Amino acid sequence: MRIRRALLFMPGDDRRKIEKGAVLGVDSVIMDLEDGVALNNKVAARSTAATALREVDFGGAEKLVRLNSAASELETDDLHATLPAHPDGYVLPKVEAAWQVQEVSAQIEHAEHEHGWPLGGIRVLAIIETARGIMNLREIAGSDPRLDALIFGAEDLAGDIGATRTPEGDEVFYARSAVVIHAKAFRLQAIDTPCVDLNDLDGLKAQTRTALQMGYTGKLAIHPRQVDVIQHVFTPSPEEIRRAKRLIDAHEAHQNAGTGVFELDGKMVDMPMVRAAKTLLARAHAAGVDPNNI
Repeated sequence: MRIRRALLFMPGDDRRKIEKGAVLGVDSVIMDLEDGVALNNKVAARSTAATALREVDFGGAEKLVRLNSAASELETDDLHATLPAHPDGYVLPKVEAAWQVQEVSAQIEHAEHEHGWPLGGIRVLAIIETARGIMNLREIAGSDPRLDALIFGAEDLAGDIGATRTPEGDEVFYARSAVVIHAKAFRLQAIDTPCVDLNDLDGLKAQTRTALQMGYTGKLAIHPRQVDVIQHVFTPSPEEIRRAKRLIDAHEAHQNAGTGVFELDGKMVDMPMVRAAKTLLARAHAAGVDPNNI
């Protein structure tokens, strides 16, 4: 599964912005056909996104398309217009049930057969942003082998339940926790909600660190200036890598000596800490950092 630290939304009807996103070095670019596009420009957005998929050099960035919701009755036309251009994946908004993922997956599979593409190559990411979606997380998370990630959408969820958004996020904390727990239970990535204050990069950094601590593997971005902050937080620092390697080396030495739990730097070390250290090194490797060169 590819690394997705920052996933940057760009309006699907703006070729210039899509091209800008493609050269930022972001892990994933999401060409948005939903909220980022006015209703009277949906048809043009499909065409612009499909043309960009064919013509724009995205480098190493993943090419994703956010569809309109199943309830909008625009989703099928979005797929028909963009599937022939072969995106790397689709982002599905307002997912509330397993069938929403499965129906999109079936249409993708038909296109893969039709074009001779590798089966399962086009991936799906589901945004959970309604009360019903939170209640049905278990069935959504296990819905389809094509599903790679659950994405938490705090703004829409708050509107759906009548909550008032606060900087602390207490009103959505249960849902934010539920999304990451279900994602990890089904071996999926967990992508955090975007920070809507474009000028508060310190607040963005704090939000991203909290997401990392909760177990999230990435975060949505809604402006290019947010990308570096997010990807920096989700990339282990040299000091973190050195500590993890030291802990793992100490663990192996104690295992060879017949010792289970041991003390390191005044702290007791057991298997959960060892697993956390190995996970950190795996994140570093996925981000293109070779732990052996640190």
